[in-house]
Amino acid sequence: MSDLNVDTPNTWCPGCGNFAIEMATKKLAKKLGKENIAITAGIGCHAKIIDYVNVNSFYGLHGRPVPVAAGIKLANPELKVLAFSGDGDSLNEGVSHLIHAAKRNSDITVVLHQNRNFALTVKQFTASSPKGFVSNSSPSGNIEEPINVLDLVNSAGATFIARSFTGEMKHLQEMLEKAVEHKGFSFVEVLQPCTTWYDTNPEYREKSYKMKKIPQKAEKKIKEWDYNNGDKIPLGIFKREDKPVFEEEMKTGGDKVPVKKIFESKV
Repeated sequence: MSDLNVDTPNTWCPGCGNFAIEMATKKLAKKLGKENIAITAGIGCHAKIIDYVNVNSFYGLHGRPVPVAAGIKLANPELKVLAFSGDGDSLNEGVSHLIHAAKRNSDITVVLHQNRNFALTVKQFTASSPKGFVSNSSPSGNIEEPINVLDLVNSAGATFIARSFTGEMKHLQEMLEKAVEHKGFSFVEVLQPCTTWYDTNPEYREKSYKMKKIPQKAEKKIKEWDYNNGDKIPLGIFKREDKPVFEEEMKTGGDKVPVKKIFESKV
């Protein structure tokens, strides 16, 4: 993978889960061919992956890696496009972009680096931080309930939903490959402990388990872990569904999309 490496000094903290995501991405790029892949990122620790993987890439604004990825896919449908984002990046600043990309079934893969805090700016709570989380923006403890991001993208219409953990490298690699293979909007939540500000490694190693098959009822399995309590944390594919993709429907200009008459004139 020497042609995928760069000379840029790596500034992630020792033990950061992002190293596993970087390695999995390089293996994926090698398998697909670096000329067949493009990646985007927003702002945050996750975004440094663009500096460390030698493939075509684009830095977006905070919370905007998803629409940039969707635009790249529209311009070149042959590319495999991955949007890398953090929980603060796509669940706070960019949540509307995430929802609408899932709703449209854009043929892109979103990889969420889930460390559950704004780590780059030294620990503030995000929309997925647990209730009671003590941070620089919640010194008395976060009073908000965390968003279950898998529930969010499922409700929005994502056709592929998965979760992995950076402590399970082989599983992470498999989830990324299956997500990219899927035709439609793919979402992979990667539990990526922040060893400096919120080290959840012990909890994830103790409580996570791999599902043996795709559950019949994604909604129920998705809610098994509510981000607050000590429930078991399922890893694997929660949903895989075949539906028309946004880019292909755009080619028709809407000619083949059935129009439902909601209002009819009585005149």
